[in-house]
Amino acid sequence: MSTENGDDSLPTWRLWGEERCDGVVYTVYLKKVRYHRPTRSLSASDSDDEISHLEWETVRVRFLKAGTVQKLVESLANDDGELESTYINVFLATYRAFTTSREVLELLLSRYDALEDNSPAQTGEQHRKTLVQALHVWLDAYPGDWKSAPGHPLLARLLDFTHRRLPGSELELKARHRLHRFQCEDEIDNCIYDNGRLALHNSSDSHSDHWSNYKFPEVPHRHFAEQLTRMDAEVFKKLVAHQCLGAVWSRRDRSRSHDAATVLATVNQFNAVSLRVISTILVDPSTKPQERARILETWIDIAQELRILKNFSSLKAIVSGLQSNPVYRLEKCWQCMPREKHELFMELERIFSEENNAWTQRELLIKEGTAKFADTAGRSDRHLQKLFQKQNTHAGNISYGTIPYLGTFLTDLTMIDTAIPDTVAEGLINFDKRRKEFEVLARIRLLQGAANAYHFTSDPLFDCWFHSIVVLDDREAYKLSCQIETPPPGNTLNRKKKSNGQGHRKNDSLASTSSSSSSQFYCDLDSLPSSPHNSLDRRTSPSQLSSSSSNSSLPSLDISLGSGGGSNTSRLAPPPAITTNGTSTPNLAGLSSPSHSHKNSPDFYIIKVTMESDSVETEGVVLYKSIMLSNNERTPQVIRNAMLKLCIEGSPDQYTLAQVLPDREMVLPSSANVYYAVNTAHNLNFILRPRRDLNESTAESPKGKVNGKR
Repeated sequence: MSTENGDDSLPTWRLWGEERCDGVVYTVYLKKVRYHRPTRSLSASDSDDEISHLEWETVRVRFLKAGTVQKLVESLANDDGELESTYINVFLATYRAFTTSREVLELLLSRYDALEDNSPAQTGEQHRKTLVQALHVWLDAYPGDWKSAPGHPLLARLLDFTHRRLPGSELELKARHRLHRFQCEDEIDNCIYDNGRLALHNSSDSHSDHWSNYKFPEVPHRHFAEQLTRMDAEVFKKLVAHQCLGAVWSRRDRSRSHDAATVLATVNQFNAVSLRVISTILVDPSTKPQERARILETWIDIAQELRILKNFSSLKAIVSGLQSNPVYRLEKCWQCMPREKHELFMELERIFSEENNAWTQRELLIKEGTAKFADTAGRSDRHLQKLFQKQNTHAGNISYGTIPYLGTFLTDLTMIDTAIPDTVAEGLINFDKRRKEFEVLARIRLLQGAANAYHFTSDPLFDCWFHSIVVLDDREAYKLSCQIETPPPGNTLNRKKKSNGQGHRKNDSLASTSSSSSSQFYCDLDSLPSSPHNSLDRRTSPSQLSSSSSNSSLPSLDISLGSGGGSNTSRLAPPPAITTNGTSTPNLAGLSSPSHSHKNSPDFYIIKVTMESDSVETEGVVLYKSIMLSNNERTPQVIRNAMLKLCIEGSPDQYTLAQVLPDREMVLPSSANVYYAVNTAHNLNFILRPRRDLNESTAESPKGKVNGKR
């Protein structure tokens, strides 16, 4: 192909089609690559003209699209004895969503045995070499998969295999070293518990007379930000990225919820910071508004320092704490703050805007994720611009890492898990889905590497202060808030919003996967005896404190909406979105106006729909289809989309659609905008039924009354 004819403009990759084999499906592409002229001998008689015109050639490239577990494991080996790095990285990062470490190991070893006994010498040798390389990569990249006390049976199984097939090999030596290391760690773990408790107790006693020196608002802002960053970095670097997979950490697979311990640790740390923001502001009802405003300013200043340090986790936690119901309703307190602090707070809020799928936050991570220091501010962020200019002048050789707000990644992974099926035709595992998940996991691991740039010395006094703060639950926080500023009589939902330039308003926000039931994982863990007092134990405020489908007092690290009117929990509500105009004040009673409850929600939800039939359940499992629900679709259109997904013919007028709630069903009227009508406090699961009565579209299910958002 001649470049003069414009062939360079042709796409390098072109989809050719699919190739199906036994238990596996490949997507085939044709790839245009530069032609490499073969070496010609001096005796060759061919003229140069015969091959000089060849500049490009097309090669056929296969990507595994779907397959059985066995075929996925077999595909780790190839004929040339080299690992396909992308494939093995995707497989090892995501296999826990569809199989177990034990099964993968057994399939690998069985494959090696089969090649040893039955394959041609040359081909079999190359395949076996690749399988051994895969085991090396697995041992090095994911040591946690092999650690399972007591005895570490996976390593024992591998050592038995290497003793038979590869005695004295590097793989055997590496496995023995790994087992010895695990055994030493087990001994240390057995000894450290009592000693650790004693050391912690003595440490607390030794500093008990000094930690009280940290008293709001007279605290060093920079030092506090550095210590919060140190704590966050320790937790974030220990995060096991694959535990963020939707199939692992969400409640969809409750039997494996214990596999997400490092995600839970990150959630606990996020909540701990937000709860302490609330406590320091509310704990003393006798504090004057001016003094309480200084505490607000202190937290805003700490948040500003966190922005410089690129710690988006604690930055988000502080913003969420200041936006929580008991705090943002303190109108007198906010009025005492200088205008400059209001403007700075709004700039920090804008970082976490839910608009355009959290575009601002994502852009910051792209620009600053591996950069040395923060330098990105919006055109209207004049305070942050001045801050960065000052920082750049005195920055020198200082380099900071990055700690992201993990909720954004959990949102993305849950979206993928909800919207894309686990299997394709014939029950084959959808490996294309795993590739999409791996893209998110790779970004997390990249930022974990960047977090190693933080080097802050631990301050025991700060740690003692942090853990000494009394944590308030929803009821206590709201009660104290009402003691500080008594709510006005009457229903504040009917009060007209004031506009006095305060620039602070509470908004419900919702990540785009509220239907994914991701919050249940953490809520279920609250019932464990081991966590009776952790920051996740947050009960619903009394009904007189929240009469609408509002979110909980603390927006925290989760991706589903807070409690609705009929919910029994308000833990882990989503982080609220930012306010883009500065003209509204908080609702005085801490309630969100229905007219604004979806203002900063995403443009769409992913909902799950099933068809009512005698066979709707298979072994107790309801089979749902996922569809996208945009914010302008009414009931007939949603029914039509569901019918297409469920392969049902007919007219939408022949069916009704109902949301399945824990204690009832909510039948949607035919004229309803479904996006605003659904109850987002619960899973967005729906059932499609043949219409039995023309009036049924406006009737309620006999299970209970409709209590969805309007």
